[in-house]
Amino acid sequence: MTVTQLTWWKDGTVYQIYPASFKDSNNDGLGDIPGIISKIDYIKDLGIDIIWVSPMYDSPQHDMGYDISNYEAVYPPYGTVEDMERLVEDCHARGMRLILDLVVNHTSDEHEWFKESRISKDNPKRDWYIWMPARYAEDGTRMPPNNWRSFFGGSAWQWDDQTQEYYLHLFAIQQPDLNWENPVARRAIYDSAMEFWLKRGVDGFRVDTVNMYSKGTELQDAPIIDQSVFEQPAHSRFCNGPRMHEFLREMNTEVLSKYDTMTVGELPYTPDPAHVLRYVGSGDKQLDMVFQFDIVDLGVGQTYKYEYEGYKLSQMKEVIQKWQQFIADSDGWTTAFCENHDQGRSVSRFASDSPIWRERSAKMLALMMCSLTGTLFVYQGQEIGMINAPKYWSIEDYKDIESINYHNSVARRSDNDPKELARVMRGLQILGRDHARLPMQWDSSPYAGFTGKKDGAWMRTHDLYKEINAASQLQDPKSVLNFWKKMLQIRKQNRDIFIHGEYEEYQMGGEKTFVFGKRHGSERAIIALNFTDQEQVFQRPDPGVKMELLVGNVEGVDGTEEMLQPYEGRVYLVL
Repeated sequence: MTVTQLTWWKDGTVYQIYPASFKDSNNDGLGDIPGIISKIDYIKDLGIDIIWVSPMYDSPQHDMGYDISNYEAVYPPYGTVEDMERLVEDCHARGMRLILDLVVNHTSDEHEWFKESRISKDNPKRDWYIWMPARYAEDGTRMPPNNWRSFFGGSAWQWDDQTQEYYLHLFAIQQPDLNWENPVARRAIYDSAMEFWLKRGVDGFRVDTVNMYSKGTELQDAPIIDQSVFEQPAHSRFCNGPRMHEFLREMNTEVLSKYDTMTVGELPYTPDPAHVLRYVGSGDKQLDMVFQFDIVDLGVGQTYKYEYEGYKLSQMKEVIQKWQQFIADSDGWTTAFCENHDQGRSVSRFASDSPIWRERSAKMLALMMCSLTGTLFVYQGQEIGMINAPKYWSIEDYKDIESINYHNSVARRSDNDPKELARVMRGLQILGRDHARLPMQWDSSPYAGFTGKKDGAWMRTHDLYKEINAASQLQDPKSVLNFWKKMLQIRKQNRDIFIHGEYEEYQMGGEKTFVFGKRHGSERAIIALNFTDQEQVFQRPDPGVKMELLVGNVEGVDGTEEMLQPYEGRVYLVL
């Protein structure tokens, strides 16, 4: 039997924390760093090795902290740099690591760098951002430099009256893009956003929008796919640009090589496995691993994100197979995740959040995720089976800038057509980013124990917090939370086959059950999942082999049954 070498960032399970919504320690309605510190033992007890804290930097909060005004300071309602240093120390004292979000495609327009950049065209920091003159239509109308659409709607260019030029913002208007072509700006990024925190003991970074830094210098128009509007999706123009790999190698040489770090990049719009391997091959120091978003993009609208299109189970199988197998016979590494701060909850999206099935669904998804090769990422609340906000919530209950901007754009385009707005809400009810940002449900006290503030948290608490919360599940050995603990233990006890094993696909075309295998040397496992609310036949992929049930999510099952119950999951070891 071969045994793989232990590497902390490969074998560890990562727990993502969204600071605003995790735990409020001072009853101001907003989560904070001391709140995270108060729950470290809960996280450790779950079986977590690495904590990832989403942006906690100083920020005007137009995009929940992804608009950073100072990399070297903490958003005051969250705490201080000293609080972060204590969090690092407390993690290390428990044998855990801590990584931060590295958001360096853009800053806030309130960052001192951008304030200087917009003073004048000859300011020394002018070229730290991407500025361009207007172009003009035949009738003299001023137009943006190109037709790129912002991820948050409208043009990706904003006119600046003071210097009479446009600046680029792929995201919100308040998030101007940094110019990575400028080596002085790159050095400032390394010093301020990276070295400052690595010197304080941080163990690495989740690297935001990691393939967007190199946009080239021509900035050509994007292909027109929506004739009704000027602005077009332009990721083909600004993702995976000509110097992208060069920039990442430099980041490693200049900074990361000096520390024992992990990096995981957010890598959208990179469908070719061979290209992804260029980012994650260990021989070419760029990134340790990346997030491929195909699984969380299932059903997402092709033209507009929130135009939900639905998906088939066979599509999910193909996605998982693709990103499980792409590292075979390579020096690359992969990730396993189905939730983060930008997605609807996995139980609601991929299984069933109805009262009768939601706990079993959450356990089935836990069983699936813990069986997949790569570094496993768990998002706060996933371990207790949190679900999407109810369908009766209105747009007024949503906080996310992307969701609200899209709703408002359709309202303007359709003159507030009720049918059109209802269609938008149906998409948001499944895909909206706010579902992951609802306050963490700690107990059955008011506002789910997230805050003691009399008028509640910064955003509405889920209506079902009395039924779905950590305190009640800690006491229940059959709870989703305790099932996650069990699965994470099983994953570590069988690390070679589950974390490092080769993925084998079976019965790819079926739309009701998902059966796949894992292999490592002579060891084999078979995982069987029923993604429906009806009993389904378990078609054994290799009827001649003897199998022993290792774990399942339904009580009283011994593994010999020929039928899989609704949302049942089983893991067998092949003897």
